[in-house]
Amino acid sequence: MTSILIKNSWIVSHPRKILRGNLYIEDNLISEITPKNMEADFVIEGRNLVVCPGFVNSHTHVAMSIMRGFLDDMEFTEFLRKTSEIDARMEERDIYLGAKLGIIEMIRSGTTLFFDMYYGEDIVAKVAKELGIRAALGWAVVDEDKTTQKGNPLKNAERFIKEYRNEDKIYPMIAPHGVYSCSDETLLKSKEIADKYDVPVHMHTAESREEVYGHYKRKGNRIIEYLSDLGILSPKFMAVHAVWLTMREVKILKESGAAVVHCPTSNMKLGIGGYPPIPEMMEYGINITIGTDSAATNNSLDIFREMRMAALIHKNSRWNPSLLKAEEVFKMATENPYTFLSLKGGRIEEGYLADICIIDGNDLSMQPLSKSNIINDIVYSATAQAVKYTIVGGKILQWKKHLQEILNDINDSEVFLWLSGMKNLEN
Repeated sequence: MTSILIKNSWIVSHPRKILRGNLYIEDNLISEITPKNMEADFVIEGRNLVVCPGFVNSHTHVAMSIMRGFLDDMEFTEFLRKTSEIDARMEERDIYLGAKLGIIEMIRSGTTLFFDMYYGEDIVAKVAKELGIRAALGWAVVDEDKTTQKGNPLKNAERFIKEYRNEDKIYPMIAPHGVYSCSDETLLKSKEIADKYDVPVHMHTAESREEVYGHYKRKGNRIIEYLSDLGILSPKFMAVHAVWLTMREVKILKESGAAVVHCPTSNMKLGIGGYPPIPEMMEYGINITIGTDSAATNNSLDIFREMRMAALIHKNSRWNPSLLKAEEVFKMATENPYTFLSLKGGRIEEGYLADICIIDGNDLSMQPLSKSNIINDIVYSATAQAVKYTIVGGKILQWKKHLQEILNDINDSEVFLWLSGMKNLEN
């Protein structure tokens, strides 16, 4: 059993109250918040440090970090076509390198848990375990005639779930890609597997107008209505994007207990052209979380940037600066995703998981530092550069040595060489 003492720091305690004191971590839990000095295996002098819950990136395709900067300024349909072409070329080594690059970036920005959708999630799980981060990993499922995977996507997903459902810090999910790539049969079988193993369903949902109207022409109803009629929605369903919704669909989501992942930067960069009805979802008490999406559509996995964007776009689009207050956005990026997974985390509270981000209060983005503006500065001005330590399960995560290990390998990977035009690979 190991222990950490963080001395004399600013502590963002539940429910987001700011305290001054010492935080004692024993093994993987927050043991005590106290003014007392205590002995510990590792002591962090916390003067001008801010201790807050670790952040959660609730939607990524982390292996696609190797594609950063190669798929910019494209129409959404062209982006999907191009990524499918790249996916077909991705070998296990490419997935490993992309996942490692992306996870290092998230740890660097105070992320303690991330949700992912991709194939090859067993490789992503390997990297997550190497680096020590928590990971909710959804094996991507599409119809077999649309897949670039080796083997049947549903069988691949079930095999992954069976293999990893008892792994420490790994939370397997099934991830049907979307209504445009999954038939009724594929969606129903995905739900059957999720129910069999009691795991979440993580799915792209109503991201674009083309998706929504194309589905309506095929099926005669809206996407959330369709998923509800199929029996797919539940408290273990995570609707990613959920941009083009009616109020009827918002009510259906509320009644089902499903959660929503808001990915503002990716949606704007892809020219989706609208914003999800987040204020209305908040009024209905829907569990809203925040995700960056992939580094191919966002170019960044920095959750600080995403919190800021999530707050600002709704203030601007609704002409109301009081919408999505800093504390509300902070909760979306910390406590809400842990709640979705039924984990006792996302709070600085005794007995909760010691998943913690420690921010340097001396960073210019956090100055001037005051009890009254700490959360506002975290949401509106801080970036990954302000993060001093990322702690998961009571362990300080090391990322610098891993980054140095992979940089040369990434520049030598087959997919990178092909994307950068340095190598013409045969199909």
